[in-house]
Amino acid sequence: MKYEAVIGLEVHAQMLTDSKIFCGCSTKFGSEPNTQTCPVCIGMPGVLPVLNKKAIEFATKTGLATNCKISSYSRFARKNYFYPDLPKGYQISQYELPICEHGYVEIVVDAEIRRIGITRIHMEEDAGKNIHEGAGNYSFVDLNRAGVPLMEIVSEPDIRTPKEATEYMKKLRAIMRCLGVCDGNMEQGSLRCDANISIRPVGQKEYGTRAEVKNINSFKFVEKALEYEIKRQIKVIEEGGKVIQETRLWDSDKGITESMRGKEEAHDYHYFPEPDLVPITIEQKWIDEIKASLPELPDAKRKRFVSEYGLPEYDADLLTEEKSTAEYFEEAVKLGGNPKIVANWIITNIFKHLKEEDKEITEILFTPKHLVNVLSLVLAGSTSTTMAKTTILDEVLKSGKMPEVIVKEKGLVQISDSSEIEKAVDEVIAKNPKEVERFKAGDEKLLGFFVGQIMKLTKGKANPQIVNEIVKKKLS
Repeated sequence: MKYEAVIGLEVHAQMLTDSKIFCGCSTKFGSEPNTQTCPVCIGMPGVLPVLNKKAIEFATKTGLATNCKISSYSRFARKNYFYPDLPKGYQISQYELPICEHGYVEIVVDAEIRRIGITRIHMEEDAGKNIHEGAGNYSFVDLNRAGVPLMEIVSEPDIRTPKEATEYMKKLRAIMRCLGVCDGNMEQGSLRCDANISIRPVGQKEYGTRAEVKNINSFKFVEKALEYEIKRQIKVIEEGGKVIQETRLWDSDKGITESMRGKEEAHDYHYFPEPDLVPITIEQKWIDEIKASLPELPDAKRKRFVSEYGLPEYDADLLTEEKSTAEYFEEAVKLGGNPKIVANWIITNIFKHLKEEDKEITEILFTPKHLVNVLSLVLAGSTSTTMAKTTILDEVLKSGKMPEVIVKEKGLVQISDSSEIEKAVDEVIAKNPKEVERFKAGDEKLLGFFVGQIMKLTKGKANPQIVNEIVKKKLS
């Protein structure tokens, strides 16, 4: 490849506080428009903001969990710009003195660990929401979201591929969900992302001209938007043009980025210290107390899963993305499941179901107890692995019955009697003389054909290992 991408992400995470950052209005999602507002969050003249202490705590937790330095002294600033959903004409944010700086997170990409630097984490208030659909020739403004507390997590330009960008966002989401500071719900806008991206010839140290891509609200779209933008910028350069510094929007329906406006710089916002809020002073004692209260974080858990259970880095990373998944895995191991087999079942079979049904692992009827029970049935030869992963798993997910009960009720006990299996083998061989001749002539791939026919004849109940042994013996 002639070019490499240089990517930095600005991740906006809504904090899980009950009330807004500068007033007592609710942050509940989905209420009727403009029912969760007050003179403070709609910017009425003469009102004063009062800082939500929980927001400081959540930002500090996130900073500690991402290896940041927590500032003992930080300050809010006014970010001035005009937009219909910004009632005051400015946003209260942080600028030159953020609460957290100089951190990093580690991600696993293609079985390799990559460290992505974090420039800063700062607090700010969210804007409202413009509603264009169903309004005819008008647009409406819903200010329920105005004043909702946000953290903006700004990465260093350390990301090189769209896949790395996606994994970085997933890691931040996993950390924040583990801490209980953000629910990470991208569909509801609790986690959003703006991406700054440029390209440069491989080996060049200087950065290229960057474009900012806004309106990215899913992991899939992060990857797709960056893939498109990389190709677009390469095409511009190779056709003799120059990449323009601008803000672009991701259109998920068209699968393209589109020019929105020229890229703003910090001076365009005319930042100045917020006069209605005193600077924030945090005592080291409180930081130490928060640090001591942190749960085991995804990185530490991943490393422990590798050392304690002998799992590959990739498997451990997947299992620790969600706290509930890690707890599910450890509960199954505690009940007697083999760690590597349990991990494989969760990643291969349970994750597939969760994706299809759009559910959390805590919402399904297939519990760790069910998993260990079905694994013991396979180990004892009472049922086959194939039967366990298909019929039995599907039935447990529907009914919640224990696998051993389902095996008895549906007659799914595995056939391990050699003489009974031999009869089925003889029947299949007798029905397929041409395939027998081809196999004996050296077409050994047909072994799978014979095994498949025998499993079909026995309705999947025959022990596959015994079937293989008898078929080979009969056809040798």
